[in-house]
Amino acid sequence: MNTTSAQQPVSSSATTDHEAGVSSRPQPLYRPFHDRMLAGVAAGVARYFDVDVTIVRIVFAVLAVVGGIGVPLYLAGWLLIPDEDAEQSIASSFIQSLQARSR
Repeated sequence: MNTTSAQQPVSSSATTDHEAGVSSRPQPLYRPFHDRMLAGVAAGVARYFDVDVTIVRIVFAVLAVVGGIGVPLYLAGWLLIPDEDAEQSIASSFIQSLQARSR
């Protein structure tokens, strides 16, 4: 029985994650201004997960028709995911303004 392990030589053409364009830091979730149909939730989710925006839109539509959960999910995304040029979401801004009024 042969118990030695054979190691594969590393070729000089191997690329690192950085060279291949893969970022080690997570991409932020935001609602972009480009590719919007309504509020940009589907476009933001598609960019975050690196999938086609049409697939995300179809998923939202199917969820809206089949179980009715697609509309509340989309509304939650609209309230909780910030615009691409905003520092915080609509819900965060609203809660912060309520807290400022109560002081």
